[in-house]
Amino acid sequence: MTTKPIYLRSDTVTRPSQEMRRAMYEAEVGDDVFQEDPSVNQLQEYATELLGKEAALFVSSGVMGNQICLRVLTSPGDEVVCERDAHIFQYESGSPAVLSGVQLMPVEGKAGVITPEQIEPCIRPIEAYYMPRTKVIEIENTHNRAGGTIHPIENILRVKELAKKYDLKLHLDGARIWNASVASKIPVKEYASHFDSISCCLSKGLGAPVGSIIGGTKEFIKEAFRVRKSWGGGMRQIGIIAAAGLYALKNNIERLEEDHQKARMLAETIAEISSCEIDLISVQTNIVIFKSNALNVLDSIERCSEAGLLISEGKPGYLRMITHLDVSFDEIEKSKKILNNIFNKK
Repeated sequence: MTTKPIYLRSDTVTRPSQEMRRAMYEAEVGDDVFQEDPSVNQLQEYATELLGKEAALFVSSGVMGNQICLRVLTSPGDEVVCERDAHIFQYESGSPAVLSGVQLMPVEGKAGVITPEQIEPCIRPIEAYYMPRTKVIEIENTHNRAGGTIHPIENILRVKELAKKYDLKLHLDGARIWNASVASKIPVKEYASHFDSISCCLSKGLGAPVGSIIGGTKEFIKEAFRVRKSWGGGMRQIGIIAAAGLYALKNNIERLEEDHQKARMLAETIAEISSCEIDLISVQTNIVIFKSNALNVLDSIERCSEAGLLISEGKPGYLRMITHLDVSFDEIEKSKKILNNIFNKK
């Protein structure tokens, strides 16, 4: 009998629980393009309350959420300032240029954080007609490529003041904002209040099979609804999957603390292996980024896979593990043994 592998490649591999499946099966549906799907409307109303925004919109993915927000906040020829390892720069297939005709100005941050002192020199002079127009500052919280680090609220407030000074918009890529909130004890509503738009995933640690939520003003969401339709995002009777997202928001946020504990257990094991490098300070939520000095990335992934542990590559040269609700504490203990067996070998 083959032993089921332990999936630590990503928190996107989670599967709906029986309770979530039941909610999906029993979901009342309608035509969401006519805004008549009761399950979608319920999800959007609940999310609006959680985010503290005027309105919210259900979209198919985190990339779609981010890109719709950028489209609504910008015009062709504009520029968006972001951290160099931001998801919108590294992992969204050049979508800002393709979909919205805007370019990104990446800034080298520390642990995924860019400060006003770094951002201000990148803001284009408004009288420079021959340059792109700076329009948006984007922040990612938690920051994927930095290892799930939390963007300090103090810095967000300082960036907000800078944006106000130059009349710029702020967008929050909050794919894992739920993790940031649980770890920092700062409500998602507080984080979201400082941004013109927010995109947050339901399909990662919260365990829904698909979908994201974007939030903003009523006028913003009205335009976002139009853009979603133009990009093929009008999905008709989608209450079946919206019900999973609503279940996730109501039941799976507080339990993220368990995932953070699991990540800390893995990180502390890695820290004790002499052939590996890890920054324990960066392990703040459910992502563990580390480097092996004994094996290259591909060999590390292959040997772990052969032993029943599925991990992935993070930023170039580094390995990544992400904990989630489908990995038990018992499997974390097994993972620790596998890591020790592989990376402690001479």
